[in-house]
Amino acid sequence: MLDYIIVGFGLAGLSLSEQLLKNDKSFIVISEADKSSSVVAGGMYNPVILKRFTSPWNAIPQLEYAIPFYQEIENRLNTHINNPLPVLRVFNTIEEQNNWLIASDKPNLAPFLSTTFKKNDNEFILANNDFGVVERAGRIQVAKLLSVYKLELLKKDSYRNDVFDYDALKMADDCISYKGLKAQHIVFCEGFGLKSNPYFNYLPLNGTKGEVLIIKAVSLKLDAIVKSGVFIIPVEEENCYLVGATYHWTDKTWGATDEAKLELISKLNTVLSCDYEVVGQLAGIRPTVKDRRPLVGRHPEHENMYVFNGLGTRGVMVAPTVSHELFDYIERGNELTSEIDIQRFADEYIAS
Repeated sequence: MLDYIIVGFGLAGLSLSEQLLKNDKSFIVISEADKSSSVVAGGMYNPVILKRFTSPWNAIPQLEYAIPFYQEIENRLNTHINNPLPVLRVFNTIEEQNNWLIASDKPNLAPFLSTTFKKNDNEFILANNDFGVVERAGRIQVAKLLSVYKLELLKKDSYRNDVFDYDALKMADDCISYKGLKAQHIVFCEGFGLKSNPYFNYLPLNGTKGEVLIIKAVSLKLDAIVKSGVFIIPVEEENCYLVGATYHWTDKTWGATDEAKLELISKLNTVLSCDYEVVGQLAGIRPTVKDRRPLVGRHPEHENMYVFNGLGTRGVMVAPTVSHELFDYIERGNELTSEIDIQRFADEYIAS
């Protein structure tokens, strides 16, 4: 008998897999290919909300846990996925510079906001008021991470590339069974696919579609992330950059759209003056929740069934710590933090 079945393989499923591997638990992942917003994620870890110069939820402990977490995976799989990069925030006004300096005095922002502004020395970036520099930021190559990790699981016969069939799942008091598999626990890590899950679709997962462009700009030569109306993020391919992202709250389709492409190009042209070519466009649906906190916990009726979802727009930072908390909850009986526990939506289960 397996210890776990994990359904879904984005950042949530991968992070939980890593916790299980580190603790010698047996498991199998069942996931449908190419239906994860993680595959198209920009992968940025940024400990500052740059629109308002505020700190995201639990940013410091999340970052302190996440970076060694990814480094361990790099070392074990002999790969490179972490690209530390400062974020250069374009200032549009002197008032924004003043607000930055005020924010840099706050304890939860001081480790990240440099009080020395950086002169713009790139002739192709339109920035007249210098940059604010966010330190300890960077980018995880999420698509590469998922790919190399999946290969490791396949070698261990711990991965099935398949659409999960809820009707084939059989629940008992002491175990669950699914198409010849038996396990003590099942954890659903399906991202926006949760909407089709008959056990957890009562949870208020909204989903926010996001699209990014991949551009090639030979003259740009950026060695940092630039944030203006959009993020411009250097990627591995020579002279290529991710540009994003859009936020669409009503469109729940997975395809890329001309509307998003035009929006991103329009914003990009306000900050970039060099020639560039759009060489790709990606779309996904972020698993967002109305209170901007993950959805984690045990099913109200099935003792050995769990959910790990709702990582939102900062999954790279959030997934490692929350997967650790979920593991301790299942295996050691530790209480979940109330703000991530799905118990906060118990009334919605009763209503359903």
